[in-house]
Amino acid sequence: MLNTSSTYFVFLAGVFFVYWAVARWRTPALAVVLAANYFFYARWDLFYLFLIPAVSLIDYVCALGMQENKQAWRRRVLMGISLAANIGILISFKYMPAWDKSWKWIFPLGLSFYCFQALSYTIDVYRRDAKATPSILAHFAAVSFFPAIVAGPITRVSNLIAQLEKPKKLTAADGGRALFLIGLGAMKKLLVADYLAENLVNRVFDFPKLYSGLEVLAGVYGYALQLYFDFSGYSDIAIGSALLLGLKIPQNFNMPYAAANIADFWRRWHISLSSWLRDYVYFSFPGLRGKWMPYVALTLTMAIGGFWHGPTWNFVIWGALHGVGLALCRAWQAWRGANKWDSALSRVLATFWTVQFVCLCWIPFRASGLENALDVLRQIYSLTLSTANISGALLTIGAIGIAGHYAPKRWLEATEGAFARVPFFVQALLLAMLAMSIKYVAATGNAPFVYSQF
Repeated sequence: MLNTSSTYFVFLAGVFFVYWAVARWRTPALAVVLAANYFFYARWDLFYLFLIPAVSLIDYVCALGMQENKQAWRRRVLMGISLAANIGILISFKYMPAWDKSWKWIFPLGLSFYCFQALSYTIDVYRRDAKATPSILAHFAAVSFFPAIVAGPITRVSNLIAQLEKPKKLTAADGGRALFLIGLGAMKKLLVADYLAENLVNRVFDFPKLYSGLEVLAGVYGYALQLYFDFSGYSDIAIGSALLLGLKIPQNFNMPYAAANIADFWRRWHISLSSWLRDYVYFSFPGLRGKWMPYVALTLTMAIGGFWHGPTWNFVIWGALHGVGLALCRAWQAWRGANKWDSALSRVLATFWTVQFVCLCWIPFRASGLENALDVLRQIYSLTLSTANISGALLTIGAIGIAGHYAPKRWLEATEGAFARVPFFVQALLLAMLAMSIKYVAATGNAPFVYSQF
C-alpha cells in the first residue's frame, strides 16, 4: 500500500474517523492505532503479523527489565538481547538475501526504519534517558506507527508513547496543516520526483554510455532533485498523516541543498537519521575527547550509516565519503573557528561546492554497482556536450524543482497558513483539483518510494 495510492488515502480516512470516535478513551484509541499499524503491515505481507509483534514483545520485556534492574551486567544483557533481536531481523530479511541469492526470506517493507525506531526506545531506557512504559499496548502502537514505518521519519518511541498516552484534540488549524502536508507530499512525489525518475534519471543510470557527458551530468543533478522530492514528499505525507491523528513526528528536511558545508547538509538532510546516528552510534564510541578519535568516529559512523542503507560497497563508499567530508569539515572548523562568511558571495560559493560534493556522492548511492558508478563518472569526464535527450518539459520540471527547494521557508509557511484558514469544503475542493492534476500530468503512475527499499 503506497502512501500516494488511493487505497492508502481511503485507509487513512477510515482510521481517522474510527480513531476520533474513540479518542477520548485511552485503551480503545491505542487499540485503533495498533490495529491500523498491523493492517498496514499485513497489506505488504502476512508474515509481518508474526515478526513485528514478536520483536516488539522482546523489546518491551527488555525495557521493563532494564527499568527494574540496577545491576549493570543484567542491564547490559537485556540491552544485548534487544540489539540481537533487531539486528537479527535486519540480517535475516535484508542482508542475507543480498549476500545469498538462494535465501528465501525476502520481504518488501523496509525494516531498517522499524529497527532504528525500536532500538531508540531500548537504548534510551538503558541510558536512563527515558522510562519504560508499563503499557504493552502503548509500546506496540508506538513502535509500529504506520505513517512513518516505511521510510521514516525515525521517531523516538518514548516521545510517541508520551503523545499517545495524553488526551488529544484536533484543531481546525492542525487539520488544515495536515491536509496541506499530505497534498504537498503527493505533489512532490508524483509531479516532480516520478517525472524526473522515469524521463531522465533511470535512463541515464541504466545506460550511461548512450548519453553525452552533459546529459549524464544532468541525470546526476536530476537524481539529487528526484531523491529530495521523493523522500521529503514521503516525509510530508507521514507527518501530515500523523497530525490527522493528533500526533507530531519530527521534521526530516530543511532545504538541504542550501547547506554551506557538509556538516550543515546533515543538519538539513534526513534529520531523523543523522540525529539517530549521532546520538546512538557516534556518542557510543569511546575516547571522543581525544585528539583523533572524533574524526575516526565520524568516518566510521557514516560508513555504518551507508551499510544500513544496503550491504553493498556502493553504500559503504557513499557513507565513508560523507564521513571523511564531515571529519575534514570538523578539522577545518577546529583550525579556523566557526564559519564566518566575508560576503554573501563566499557563502554562495561554499554552498555551490557543498552541493557538488553531495551530488558526486549520490553517484555510487544510485548506481547499480561499482562498475555502473564508474561508467557514469567516465561518461561525465568525456566532456561531450550533446543535449538531444534533454526536453523542454524536463527543463521545466527541473526548474520547478529547484525553485521549490530554494523558495524561502516563510513562503511555504504563509501558504500553509492560508490553506489552514479556509473552510473545510474549500480545502477538499483544492485537494480534489490537485488529485485531478496529478492524474493528468503524472502519466508514469505511482513508483515505489526510493527509501522504502532501505
